[in-house]
Amino acid sequence: QVQLVESGGGLVQAGGSLRLSCAASARPSRINTIGWYRQTPGTPHMVAVFSGDGTTSYADSAKGRFTISRDDAKNTVSLQMNSLKPEDTGVYFCYISYRMRMGTPTRDAWGQGTQVTVSS
Repeated sequence: QVQLVESGGGLVQAGGSLRLSCAASARPSRINTIGWYRQTPGTPHMVAVFSGDGTTSYADSAKGRFTISRDDAKNTVSLQMNSLKPEDTGVYFCYISYRMRMGTPTRDAWGQGTQVTVSS
């Protein structure tokens, strides 16, 4: 099983930057999706993810301001957030959908979440 641990949240003024990091406890043989979601009251919303083919997807609100990156050697995925706005406030979760080895079931995992608060 893969476990995820996030770090890097905090309080920042509007226009500032934060960098979130997520460390995975193991490296699956197949990653379907890995990336970041934000939860405000209600359903988590995709912020930025890598698909299995390595392509990236961003929420419209994140395009041009956020950049997702990954370091497969270190089993980490990061989210650089620039030009932050108060509406970016929320709990950010790292997420992964994966197969640990060929022939095993697809599983997913969420990190514990990290709070990002952007003050106006």
